[in-house]
Amino acid sequence: MKLNFISKSVNDTKKLAMAISNNLFKGAVISLDGDLGAGKTTFTKYLAKGMGIEEEVSSPTFNILKCYFKGKLPLYHIDAYRLEERINMDIGLEEVIEGDGVCVIEWGKFIQDLVFQPLNIKITIIDSNTREFEISSDYQKYDSLMNNLKESLHA
Repeated sequence: MKLNFISKSVNDTKKLAMAISNNLFKGAVISLDGDLGAGKTTFTKYLAKGMGIEEEVSSPTFNILKCYFKGKLPLYHIDAYRLEERINMDIGLEEVIEGDGVCVIEWGKFIQDLVFQPLNIKITIIDSNTREFEISSDYQKYDSLMNNLKESLHA
């Protein structure tokens, strides 16, 4: 299943992230891809808020992994950009990717071999304020999320 959503503002991105956060479950994996500045971290910040996480979410670019435990579910936020060269891979990412919470992977394409059955979100920059979110999954575990998202975005 595939859904497209046009965000014309940060508020639209927040609406999308909150709608997705309402349908997340233990073991959910979201692979985010898009150019630098597309809004991957902004999306993740609002997803975290929707999960009840009050801590400030920031990009894990230099840490590679940041964990947030004070929400409905733990959130594991990975930035795989620096893993493109397959260096520094032995840091236990496999344990959190399908762990006891939700895993969001920015630049997921760089570690596809570690990511099992993700919800894929590709963000394309249209202009300075507008983004296209292409949300797709071929996996049954996201069917309910995708159906609920389709309803909430067209309501």
